[in-house]
Amino acid sequence: MAIITLTTDFGEKDYFAGATKGAILSELPDVKIVDISHCVSPFNIPEAAYIIQNAYNSFPKGTIHIIGIDSEINPENKHIAIKLDDHYFICANNGIMSMICSEIAPEKIFEINIHDKIQSSFPVLDVFVKVACHIARGGTLEVIGKPISEIKPIKNIVPYVNDDKTQIIGSVIYIDNYGNVVTNIKRSFFETLQKGRNFEISARHYTFKKIHNKYSDIVNFEIPENKRNDEGRKLVVFNSGDFLEIAVYKSNSATVGSASTLLGLRVMDAVSIKFIPNPVIQKGPEIPQNVKASDF
Repeated sequence: MAIITLTTDFGEKDYFAGATKGAILSELPDVKIVDISHCVSPFNIPEAAYIIQNAYNSFPKGTIHIIGIDSEINPENKHIAIKLDDHYFICANNGIMSMICSEIAPEKIFEINIHDKIQSSFPVLDVFVKVACHIARGGTLEVIGKPISEIKPIKNIVPYVNDDKTQIIGSVIYIDNYGNVVTNIKRSFFETLQKGRNFEISARHYTFKKIHNKYSDIVNFEIPENKRNDEGRKLVVFNSGDFLEIAVYKSNSATVGSASTLLGLRVMDAVSIKFIPNPVIQKGPEIPQNVKASDF
């Protein structure tokens, strides 16, 4: 059974998501449709890229992913279909796929050119659904477009590193449902530059000197539960997607607050990491083994 996923900024109020599912089922009644998210912030390409990158590989190989973000076609925003990591992605060529493609090279990239055969004012419903159903039936990408070699890059996907590699300047790319703040700094990128050095992570007026393995590492479980005061404490972790995340333990914007509300961080705000040189241990002159202290 074919699987088609949907990631859009349609929200839950309008008919767009439901109509898209109906169009898929009209062509393939037995297909499995999975909603990844319809709550991407409108036209927020980095947010959509982060969501799809961290969700797609939980699905079986051969899954078809429709991404409906900023999908209106124009001379600078063509439609593409990509085969990557044995998955298929159908979206606008607006940078959404560049985060995944920076780590895994696409097997095929095709610019979709079936628009002259379809009257469309709703590209996700009229074009993306047609392409997805074609692939689900076993069709090839060669039928729906022409091969291209590159996709449009997304801005600020890679953090800035200064010349002497003592500082990383990243940016906030996503704020999750808990108000945790996700940056574009990945664990592998951080560890390659760290080389065992101490560091300071700065966001607004806050500084962190430790990265925890998990959120609850901030809790001292040797203290009785009724004497702890850990909810609302700020911390830094590498999240399940291996992105550096500034979080609040058991955050709740309505009570203890969240990293976003307490630190005043928003998407595209800067987060920097300064690496601190390890102290040089000064060694005294070596004393020959046959020399006694009394000889001085």
